[in-house]
Amino acid sequence: MISIFSNYRARRILGVFLSSIIVAIWIIINPASYETEIVQPDPTLKTEDSQSELETEDGATQSDSEIKTEVAPLGVSADSTRSADSPPLATTILERLDVKGRAPKTGYARTEFYNDWPDIDGCSLRQRIIKREFGDSAVLNGCNVVSGSYIEPYTGETKIFNERSEISTGVQIDHVVALSDAWQKGAQNITKDERYNLATDPLNLLAVDASANQKKSDGDAATWLPSNKPFRCQYVARQVSVKYKYHLWITEAEKSAIGKILELCPNEPAVGIQFGDN
Repeated sequence: MISIFSNYRARRILGVFLSSIIVAIWIIINPASYETEIVQPDPTLKTEDSQSELETEDGATQSDSEIKTEVAPLGVSADSTRSADSPPLATTILERLDVKGRAPKTGYARTEFYNDWPDIDGCSLRQRIIKREFGDSAVLNGCNVVSGSYIEPYTGETKIFNERSEISTGVQIDHVVALSDAWQKGAQNITKDERYNLATDPLNLLAVDASANQKKSDGDAATWLPSNKPFRCQYVARQVSVKYKYHLWITEAEKSAIGKILELCPNEPAVGIQFGDN
């Protein structure tokens, strides 16, 4: 029994030894067969781990390849890009005005423009402008504004009126482009109807403090500006808009003064003007 077991064990050892020799000889003859094949991932394929995603504002997701960066035109910030429907800038209108010297005041008279405030649907234009400025605070007796309040544009002060007599003495309707100034800068060359439109156009009319209006007189932007500095951008924008609309010119000094103000507010829009109106 022991002899049989010993012979079986010897034969098994011999078999393992011979098998090892055969494998060793095969590896020596074919070394590539023992190398492990390393497969590189295809860079054109994305796995769930390699495809990073960003959540958008609406909760949807975008892969890296779908993310786009929007760049505004050179020299224009994305938040200042103006749409095609936006009114032109006051600086643009300023550059479109002719620059000439002041013509003589000869022949000027207020009646060359109009005789009195016209009635608009039965109410005086003066009262309509005051109501526009007073807004919801205006208290009416028929067509007349008898009380109210507003922030006066030329001084920046809050004005409160309790009686119609206070409005009559404290508020004047100013021609933003003074009629005398307009006369010396082209109005004498336009028709009487055009001058009437200029004098009664709400674009050219503001309800303002009487004393401030008296100080302005017929000055242009080179000789008078509102003491309320925050309003100056709107003021000169309205002036250039009126002059553009009615084919008036400006002087070199006037253009310089307006230009310096608009440097502080380059995005100030023109008032009531769209290209093609002229």
